[in-house]
Amino acid sequence: MNDFLKAVVEADDAPVVICDMEHTIVYMNPTAVKRYAKSGGEQLIGKSIFDCHNPHSKEIILSVVERFRREPELNKVYTYTKNWDGEDTDVYIVALKNDAGELIGYYEKHESRLHENRIGH
Repeated sequence: MNDFLKAVVEADDAPVVICDMEHTIVYMNPTAVKRYAKSGGEQLIGKSIFDCHNPHSKEIILSVVERFRREPELNKVYTYTKNWDGEDTDVYIVALKNDAGELIGYYEKHESRLHENRIGH
């Protein structure tokens, strides 16, 4: 099953950066590596997520992770909208939990507002 999960994340057109509970980047999909090339790209793996975020973003991340701890039913929190090269993108932090429902990490999820390759309408 891990090969399937990895294939899904690697096929995503949006950047996916996965962090553990110590806020260490443990995985970046190819889109994330490319998007954050100027900040170090693949070299960011193994480093703190806070090394490439400003103090305000750090506060947001810490606050969301604390909410995930306090509210176990909460899995996804909208953080802001960002414009990447003319594309509006909603940014969320998503909780990662083990089979027992314990928080083991999180990732940032970008959802584009563009509707590419739509069928119908």
